[in-house]
Amino acid sequence: MDAFFISTGLVALAEMGDRTQLLAFLLAARYRKPLPIILAIFIATIANHAFAGLVGTWLTALMGPQTLRWVLGLSFIAMAIWVLIPDKLDNTETPVSRFGVFGATLVTFFIAEMGDKTQIATVALAAQYQNLVWVVLGTTLGMMIANVPAVYLGDKLAHKLPVRAIHLVAAAIFLVLGIATLLGAGGDFGLSGSG
Repeated sequence: MDAFFISTGLVALAEMGDRTQLLAFLLAARYRKPLPIILAIFIATIANHAFAGLVGTWLTALMGPQTLRWVLGLSFIAMAIWVLIPDKLDNTETPVSRFGVFGATLVTFFIAEMGDKTQIATVALAAQYQNLVWVVLGTTLGMMIANVPAVYLGDKLAHKLPVRAIHLVAAAIFLVLGIATLLGAGGDFGLSGSG
């Protein structure tokens, strides 16, 4: 269950103030239809993170244990730095007229999540824990923990959360995970987490 709980916690913290959370705020304020927005975020996240998890699983088959340990350790440390860089929404236009609220959210959220912190974290977590299902379920739950309140509370919540403090906690967790991985915590990859 480590893979699930760590994936959930890391992604929930990393998502605070992330561009996809900003997108959730924007969509909620613009369309005021929380249920189709939440459902679309859930489906987009499952699809996006399943793909990321498959990439992480593939990397473990591609690399030897020592190489993978260094790649993962350095990736977690890079995530610690990246999570401290504030995100902003690049393009606020959504294709709602053509696809409706659900379709616009699904397409926009899926695209916004490509190459995002939480997607990269999902790749690294899947490679670290070798448990695709629990990692994807955990990262998806983490996304929903961060984004469902954003959809319901919109901008009111964004200004009340201590986003900088949340990012510092997430960065510290990524840093500890990176250092522990570099030091060989968890032993051989593929045996470090059973779920």
